[in-house]
Amino acid sequence: MPRPILTARPAPRRAWSFSWVTVAALLVSLFALLPLGFVFWVGWQTGWETASAMIFRPRVYDLLVNTLWLVALVIPLCTVLATALAWLTERCDLPGARWWSWLAVAPLAVPAFVHSYAWISLTPGLHGLPAGVLVSVLAYFPFMYLPISAALRRLDPAIEDTAASLGLGPWQVFRRVVLPQLRLPIWGGALLVGLHLLAEYGLFVMIRFDTFTTAIVDQFQSSYNGPAANMLAGVLVVCCFALLALEAGTRGDERYARVGTGAARDVSRRALGRWTPLAVALPLVTALLSLGVPMVTLTRWLVSGGAGVWPMRYIGPAIWQTIALALAGALLTTLVALPMAWLSIRAPGRLQRLLESCNYMVGSLPGVVIALALVTVTVRVALPLYQTVVTVLAAYVLMFLPRALVSLRAGIAQAPVELEHAARSLGHSPLRAVWGVTLRLTAPAAAAGVAMVSLGIANELTATLLLAPNGTQTLATGFWAMSSEIDYAGAAPYALIMVLLSLPMTWLLYQQSKKTAGR
Repeated sequence: MPRPILTARPAPRRAWSFSWVTVAALLVSLFALLPLGFVFWVGWQTGWETASAMIFRPRVYDLLVNTLWLVALVIPLCTVLATALAWLTERCDLPGARWWSWLAVAPLAVPAFVHSYAWISLTPGLHGLPAGVLVSVLAYFPFMYLPISAALRRLDPAIEDTAASLGLGPWQVFRRVVLPQLRLPIWGGALLVGLHLLAEYGLFVMIRFDTFTTAIVDQFQSSYNGPAANMLAGVLVVCCFALLALEAGTRGDERYARVGTGAARDVSRRALGRWTPLAVALPLVTALLSLGVPMVTLTRWLVSGGAGVWPMRYIGPAIWQTIALALAGALLTTLVALPMAWLSIRAPGRLQRLLESCNYMVGSLPGVVIALALVTVTVRVALPLYQTVVTVLAAYVLMFLPRALVSLRAGIAQAPVELEHAARSLGHSPLRAVWGVTLRLTAPAAAAGVAMVSLGIANELTATLLLAPNGTQTLATGFWAMSSEIDYAGAAPYALIMVLLSLPMTWLLYQQSKKTAGR
């Protein structure tokens, strides 16, 4: 009698066990929803009649028009510039392509409000929408260059060769084959640029161009009109979510991975020939405008001011307070992001995706909205925490949580869970196995996350201005205090130190983008 064939029964789906990791991730996600809850609560408390009177007025209409024009002009210009630079540095025999590639990323080391300061110092009459578009493109195009250049490194050139063998010309190959494969990095970079445009304060104040963020801060600081500022914040949040919905609805669901055996061959760079001088002119002019203007302006003000613009009794404490806040905020943010990153890799599921989306959602909110939420909560519920370091660090956690989460996820994903099982089979407790194996392997990614969050905190302006205790002065607020008094020479040292602190992180981002593409 033949023996019956035994088939493995599928493992039953485990129900969610609310361990301390799950509870911690849930608490962090609820905390991340605080700014959104604040916006809805303020709208509800204000009432429809008062809220509609504050929202549907000519001032809000003007701000909305300014914002729409800014987004509609800056994003296409950044897309064209970043794509052209990425194509020249990654696919053409451009002389010095490696250096031009680094110079296309280096403007990230210059804070956006320092770009504005440099251009205003050079041309004092530069104001309004044209100035906003010019400075925004120069400050933010690297956010699109990084993902587009990384995508071009990963594309398999065999697809382009096949299209060319079918009779398509170079421009048709680019338009019909290459460009569709760049849809994801282009839309992702456009979303990032758009969110920065909505959240930026210092850049647009200096060139006297009104946006929702500048109006909110001015309303709050001049008359402490909470309801009016909060209603503007609500409109700003709607604009942010509109950008998120637009990006999600237009990026498509096509597959972009290469399918098949073997590996993609290296790209053979296209010869520029007689177009070489014109091709070199584009990255050269871009570098001169985005890096040359800030550095020349800083040098000019430092030379004209002499040793008197270096009052170390003020600059020294600003450096130490910036470093202290950046390190404390970065370590706290990374620690807070750890439970969510752990669940994302070790226990994926519907609840995990829901909690994770709450953490990423707060990253799309401007710093001024987060600051207003914390001001209102501390004044009404926890007054002793108002204008304390605790509130400032809480704002940093909310603003930069996605940066730490992305880095930690990548690190935990590269630490095989089998190593934990092996450690436990050798007699180690679960906690000791995690501490001795996984967290050690995750340490480099965690350090990268700490560095990225530190960079963001060191250059953060809006939330620090609204929340910092009296007497607190970071490099960003010190620069802002000097530049607000038109003391451009006195602001130059603060700007230079911020750039020098940001350069190593920018280089790390550049190297990371190359590693992601396997180069």
